[in-house]
Amino acid sequence: MDKDPPVFRLFNEIGIISQLSGTIMARVLPHGLSMAQFGVLNNFVRLGGERTPARLAAAFQVTRGAMTNTLARLEAQGFINLRADPADGRGKIVTITEAGRQAREDALAALMGEVGKLEGKVDWAAFEEMLPKLEALRKILDEERFREKE
Repeated sequence: MDKDPPVFRLFNEIGIISQLSGTIMARVLPHGLSMAQFGVLNNFVRLGGERTPARLAAAFQVTRGAMTNTLARLEAQGFINLRADPADGRGKIVTITEAGRQAREDALAALMGEVGKLEGKVDWAAFEEMLPKLEALRKILDEERFREKE
């Protein structure tokens, strides 16, 4: 494993951490939220604004059908609003509701309670220093994803 290229080792570690952290999150998510539903709420809180289901599907790299299912469940819970797109009569516009924002905050609080169990085992300050580099890597990978389609 140590002979593998460093970039592969980095992606491998990120993948394993994603799987492990996703399992923790799925276990503690409140309101019956799935990881996909939490991801949509988190996306709205992080980026603000409104989006079409197609744009959300592209952002999450899932089919439109899968996104439609996720959005229907969020709408049924009152966490998002779906309205007709005035520019496209067949399309929809998605916005987060205050209940959706609160559900995201409740999920974050539940996660922080779980993360608290790692206190003394993890040097959070060291990881905080890595955040700008990880964010930069994410941005580059996201930009490259769209370039591949051109």
